[in-house]
Amino acid sequence: MDGPVVFLHGFSEKVLFDLIAAVKDAARKTGADPGHIAFASSTPTNLNWKMKDLIREVRQEHEQMKGAPPKN
Repeated sequence: MDGPVVFLHGFSEKVLFDLIAAVKDAARKTGADPGHIAFASSTPTNLNWKMKDLIREVRQEHEQMKGAPPKN
């Protein structure tokens, strides 16, 4: 599963969402598809994972979410 992954650690929820919006905005400005970027934040569980496993899991979840029906 190829594609960009942005992993964030140690930010408050507000800053986290502001950073995600800023990355997506920068992607749009450069002609990249912001919907292709997968985002993740640290959890007590994933802090112990190998980076390759984390990237694989985040990309897989991102692809599954893109295919999911919209929430109401």
